[in-house]
Amino acid sequence: MEVWVLFGIFVGGLVVGIPVAVTLGLSSLGYLLLAGIPPVVMPQKMYAGMDVFVLLSIPGFILAGNLMNQGGITNRIVRFANALVGWIRGGLGLTNIAASMLFGGITGTAVADAASIGGVMIPGMKKAGYPADYSAAVTAASSTVGPIIPPSVPMIIVGALSGISVGKMFLAGAVPGILMGLAMMVTAYVIARRKNFPRQPWQGFGEVARSFGGAIWAIAMTFLIIYGLLSGLATPTETAVVASVYAVIVGCFVYRDLPLARVPKVIVDSAVASAGILALVGFANVFGWILVSERIPQAIAQGVLSITDNKFLVILIINLLLLFVGMFMETIAALIILFVPLLSLAQAVGIDPLHFATFAVLNLMIGLTTPPVGVCLFVCAGIARLPLTPVVIAILPFLATNIAVLLLVSYVPAIATWLPSVLIP
Repeated sequence: MEVWVLFGIFVGGLVVGIPVAVTLGLSSLGYLLLAGIPPVVMPQKMYAGMDVFVLLSIPGFILAGNLMNQGGITNRIVRFANALVGWIRGGLGLTNIAASMLFGGITGTAVADAASIGGVMIPGMKKAGYPADYSAAVTAASSTVGPIIPPSVPMIIVGALSGISVGKMFLAGAVPGILMGLAMMVTAYVIARRKNFPRQPWQGFGEVARSFGGAIWAIAMTFLIIYGLLSGLATPTETAVVASVYAVIVGCFVYRDLPLARVPKVIVDSAVASAGILALVGFANVFGWILVSERIPQAIAQGVLSITDNKFLVILIINLLLLFVGMFMETIAALIILFVPLLSLAQAVGIDPLHFATFAVLNLMIGLTTPPVGVCLFVCAGIARLPLTPVVIAILPFLATNIAVLLLVSYVPAIATWLPSVLIP
């Protein structure tokens, strides 16, 4: 009875549009009251879920990304990407994707990418003659690359849940993220040729060099983060702090687009965003504890294994489940609730934990661009001043491309595991 109340409140809250964190909290509280469990368990389990050292890196990476964004990084990265690929047919679409690949390696969150790159690229593409729905769609689709290419907030969450090294998680996402970006570029080029989108003249190697010189400090931040993790000189949390200090120096004294007086506001905004994520982690941990106590994960694993124990079919079932969940649930909540039980299922059929973690995160990133709860879709449609429906239609080719990459990563483990095995023996 209590379990049905738990899921009833949760599903009902999602249907009426209550924020996911609040829905998780309400459904968990309802379960505790009906089961006769003291409500004091709720803050205890919330604190236990948030009291994980590696999660301290999340505020640091969010702060570093916001500082770099406020410090003029977006325009410089867009200019560099445009110098590289803007001369190709439909070049602004390719520029959009390339900029997201570069920018995502700094913020680690898809929504920040969609808002920052979209704020520059969507109006610019519309002015250059690109359809508004296509401009919004390509921005939303490319923003999902951000949390795959390191650093990545979802990868940090997975590391905290599973005990997998965050450094390995970051490296495991690098090749799939690049593949996803390149595949979307091919899709954008095919669409541009078919619809005869405009192209820009080649600006010359001089512009490439100048724009690279402007963006080099921003791009170097990603290498700083990866080097700190791979060298063992710093933990993910310490690396995030170093990245934040680096962002202040670059924004205030190198680019000089970030006044020192604005830094306190950026810190407060980043703290608010981080608090929202950590509150979601806390509520989701309570919900997950209830599922474990009711043996729901074991029931899921046994149910799937009763159908098949074929490794390839299990991968397909997991992908279909996560794609469906990603249409309705926020990424971090879905990871905290589903990752551990699905990891147990994956290991039962011989799937490497690092490989599983990579395609699980990739899967849920795709969910950010699927209706009805695709956050990046709403962000980009809002910037383009369009209703959601035309943007959803326009994004379908990119969704198909990303799902193809997902299947490739799911069935070729080396794409995810090769780089970590080489760099972190």
